[in-house]
Amino acid sequence: MPGGGFCRLPGGNMVVALSLPHPAGDGDVRILVHAANRPRALTRLRNLGLRAHLRGNTHPPTPDEITAVLHHPDGLLWRTAPGRDQDLWRPIRALLR
Repeated sequence: MPGGGFCRLPGGNMVVALSLPHPAGDGDVRILVHAANRPRALTRLRNLGLRAHLRGNTHPPTPDEITAVLHHPDGLLWRTAPGRDQDLWRPIRALLR
C-alpha cells in the first residue's frame, strides 16, 4: 500500500519518503527525496514523471534512510519496498530506465 512520511532536518530542509507503485508494475518502490520542503520534493518526483501524493506522516524515513539520501549527490534514491537487507539504495535514473 502506498504511503509516506517526512522528517524536518535541523537546517530546515526535509527528507520525504514515499512508497509508490513500480513504473514497470513490479510491486512497490520506496523513494527518498531531499528537498527544501515537502511541495518541492513532490515537484521533483512529478518532474520525473512519477505521480506522488503525501498525506500525513505514516511512514517517515528511518535514520538509515536519511543518512543514505543525504550522502547521495542527487538527493533522490529508491529501492524495492519493503526493503530487504541485501537490497541497496539506487539512483533514481536506474528506476526510470
